[in-house]
Amino acid sequence: MTPSAGTGDTKRERRDAAREKARATREAEARRRRRNRVLTQGGLVVGVLAVIGVIALVVSRSLVPAGPGPLNMASDGLLLTGDGTTISAATTDAPAADADPVASPAGTAQKPSIVVYLDYMCPFCGQFDTTNAEQLETWVSQGDVDLEIHPLGFLDNASLGTKYSTRSANAFACVAEHQPDAALDVNTALFAQQPAENTSGLTDAELVSLVEGAGADDPAVAACITGGDFDDWVAAATQRALNDPLPNSDEPKVTGTPTVLVNGRKYGGSLTDPTVFAQFVSEVASGASTDDTSSGGAESTPAPTP
Repeated sequence: MTPSAGTGDTKRERRDAAREKARATREAEARRRRRNRVLTQGGLVVGVLAVIGVIALVVSRSLVPAGPGPLNMASDGLLLTGDGTTISAATTDAPAADADPVASPAGTAQKPSIVVYLDYMCPFCGQFDTTNAEQLETWVSQGDVDLEIHPLGFLDNASLGTKYSTRSANAFACVAEHQPDAALDVNTALFAQQPAENTSGLTDAELVSLVEGAGADDPAVAACITGGDFDDWVAAATQRALNDPLPNSDEPKVTGTPTVLVNGRKYGGSLTDPTVFAQFVSEVASGASTDDTSSGGAESTPAPTP
């Protein structure tokens, strides 16, 4: 039977419509896949660029050199001298970042040099300062000795994550930069309010209050302390002390604190008897043997093994 024209046209139209729909569907799917492929590739590129940007930022920050050190501490320490009545700090330019320190002049028989490497969290440093602070101030002010203070920051692990050793050494450096003639009083105050090991230590605000009470009341000192201006320098100076020979002496490095040198001779006597230290200074200045006082078994806080 021959189908009617109307019925055949209808089937053909439906078949053609189905084919057209299928073709349109295939093309739409192809376009969707191309679009997704482009978006995926673009996303990968953006992601890679973002990762590269982060890496570049981290690397660039790691390559930024540490800032310069404080004024008046070109030797990594602050040198204090006296004119018979008052104590003043020797002035020096600020050392460039990672610059080698410039050693202060060596002491003489007429005017011994006392150099102290210390950490403000170190209890034995506190003992030495408490015992000898008064006579050191008298000797320096009268012009009998020069005193050089080297603050270190190697006991950060003993302050519950607050890095008190670094922050307190930075506080001293801030005073050296902005009000150096108050530095000896600040040094004494830091030990007078010394926190115990394995505590968080003083806050930055408390350090500001402490140095202001000791006479360093320049607002620039406070801003320097809260800004941690010399934290990087403290880290670098500490590493130098723990790894490099100590100037004007035969000591290869700091092995513990306090390390006290008199004309380059290391003191090893009592930390709690000022007469023993006074005898040691006198014997070094006179050239006499110091065997009895340099090997007295004084305790010290050992430096970390590199």
